[in-house]
Amino acid sequence: MTSTSPFHELRTELESLTTEAFRPELSEIDRLPTLEIARLMNAEDTAVPAAVAERLPQIAAAIDAVAERMARGGRLIYAGAGTAGRLGVLDASECPPTFNTEPSQVVGLIAGGPEAMVTSIEGAEDSRELAAKALDALGLTPDDTVVGISASGRTPYAIGAVEHARERGALTIGLACNADSALAAAAEHGIEIVTGPELLTGSTRLKAGTAQKLVLNMLSTITMIRLGKTYGNLMVDVRASNDKLRARSRRIVALATGAADEEIERALAATDGEVKNAILTLLSGVDAPTAAHLLEESAGHLRAALERAKP
Repeated sequence: MTSTSPFHELRTELESLTTEAFRPELSEIDRLPTLEIARLMNAEDTAVPAAVAERLPQIAAAIDAVAERMARGGRLIYAGAGTAGRLGVLDASECPPTFNTEPSQVVGLIAGGPEAMVTSIEGAEDSRELAAKALDALGLTPDDTVVGISASGRTPYAIGAVEHARERGALTIGLACNADSALAAAAEHGIEIVTGPELLTGSTRLKAGTAQKLVLNMLSTITMIRLGKTYGNLMVDVRASNDKLRARSRRIVALATGAADEEIERALAATDGEVKNAILTLLSGVDAPTAAHLLEESAGHLRAALERAKP
């Protein structure tokens, strides 16, 4: 007899997903010593980087496309529900202090709004319309990129965000943790990191969440490298908003230039604490206004500015 439950179709769909698979060999995990459970979890997590490695070509292609649009003034916008949405908000929120971006340049949208960061908002993840409204509120443009994030690859909010963004001419990326997902199919760049069944059935905040975090790290970090936010592996666009970051700024200038502390302090004072500008004055001998002008001409790329400063 066919089930009359309104959730029968969805239940059947979930049962077909790798991330939702039940692992009978772990059915008595609650009886194990804590150390053994920790060892099991640790062993599970070691498989995640390898799963990400299998998709590096797709990730790299997506990053190049994002960087091209952001160089024209576009934004990077994450959209997801639950854990996936929180990870997007987290990655977006870390860009301003790390790379001195404006808060509007990298944006995290979560189904249900900011309240959903700590509270489950009923029905929000099931609405494509909510995703479209959130994107419309941002004034989406063809230079923007929308990254739909969903472990299952079937979350309506994430798929709706990608579909709406594509209709508006924006670049679209679908990040999922199941193969042949609707989300990846809806996007121009589909990235499917297949991490397999979870330690706890359906708890995709575990391996799937770790995989998503690793990919988002790459998307934002390597894009910022391409945009000239680093000099080598130094975060020269760091925003020194607290004592730790002020100390880090001085260390970065020292590593880049080899200058004495007194010179570094003078350079940072002359450039209003801008690390890139201070490095440029120390390495090229130009004054602070000239350094600012050279960096502007070089679209913020320190290496290019140094080349321009050569006699």
